[in-house]
Amino acid sequence: MQPTGDPPADLRPDRSRALIEAGLALASELDLDQVLQRIVELAVDVTGARYGALGVLGPDRRIETFLTVGIDEETRRRIGDPPSGRGILGVLIEEARPIRIDDLRTDPRAVGFPPNHPQMRSFLGAPVRASGRVFGNLYLTDKQHADAFDEQDEAALVVLAAQAGVAIENARLVREMGRAQRELRRLELLEERERIARELHDGVIQSLFAVGMGLQGVAAAIDDEGLAHRVESAVEEIDVAIRDLRNYIFGLRPGILAERELDKALRELAEEIEERYGTLVAVDLDDAAAAGLSARAADVVQVAREALSNVGRHAQASTCRLSVRRTDDGLVLEIDDDGRGFDATRAPQGMGLRNLRERVEGCGGRVEIVSSPSEGTTVRAWFPGEGRGDGIPAPTR
Repeated sequence: MQPTGDPPADLRPDRSRALIEAGLALASELDLDQVLQRIVELAVDVTGARYGALGVLGPDRRIETFLTVGIDEETRRRIGDPPSGRGILGVLIEEARPIRIDDLRTDPRAVGFPPNHPQMRSFLGAPVRASGRVFGNLYLTDKQHADAFDEQDEAALVVLAAQAGVAIENARLVREMGRAQRELRRLELLEERERIARELHDGVIQSLFAVGMGLQGVAAAIDDEGLAHRVESAVEEIDVAIRDLRNYIFGLRPGILAERELDKALRELAEEIEERYGTLVAVDLDDAAAAGLSARAADVVQVAREALSNVGRHAQASTCRLSVRRTDDGLVLEIDDDGRGFDATRAPQGMGLRNLRERVEGCGGRVEIVSSPSEGTTVRAWFPGEGRGDGIPAPTR
């Protein structure tokens, strides 16, 4: 082995030109993976080595990536796992300085090669530094047309390693900038989606709601029962359009519709029902329950809308309560009213109740409806989530 000191400052003119061209080549690459592979190829070319490798170090200072030149894929496959950083490679990792060895076979620190590995004699290694730390190490073996690497080879490799460190840092910055730009674009898209959602809610939905209110007034003033029914049907179609728009709005806002948005949406829904049907709606929301249902906020709001619309159209109720809470059985949305009620065991299930059941069951939950004539109606919808107990209760009747 030949311990090395500072490399000589003077390099042969042809080697200097090669290193300048190597620096330009590295500077032209922006992708980190391509930069790493190019470093090994240039190191082999500049020093005349038969084999070259770059070992990228992980946080534990062990080799986590090993790129090679001179060994074909079939040979690599037969060699097996890449080195972990022992023997001479480990010395270079620990000492982080250039090392030259004339013959690996006679160096006591060499641990030998695994089966199917090409035999190698001369060795030259140098650390590659990026961001003030050792990023990895360049390994070269088997100097061609000479018995060993010389000081000129070492000096060239040190210069190349310095260029490589700069190129790696540039590639890293480009990668980070790309990530930052993608994140900025993602935030811009979210803001745009939020703007569209807000405009739909504040503009289109409010306009449709106003048209529906106007048509309801027209229907009440029409003496022709058939014509009044047609106008009421048109109002119901507007309700469906508003519901679909709200679904679309919730779809536009996946990252924003959390528990606070669920709270806001349910309170707005209560105000809408009060304004449309004249039924007073009290809202009682448990924060922990709302947090547990935030992932299913769109479904919860639509179930509440269906149930409250039924109250407004059919129950003739003066008051209604909407609550979201945690029970021993899980997370429950409950709507109860003081209306005229009905015989839940005999009354046919309308489209509204079928839609309500199908939506909740599609979420893995279940619905319970309790009602009797003159005693009001209670609709309970259990959703999967973390309640104080486990599971969803079985039907009570």
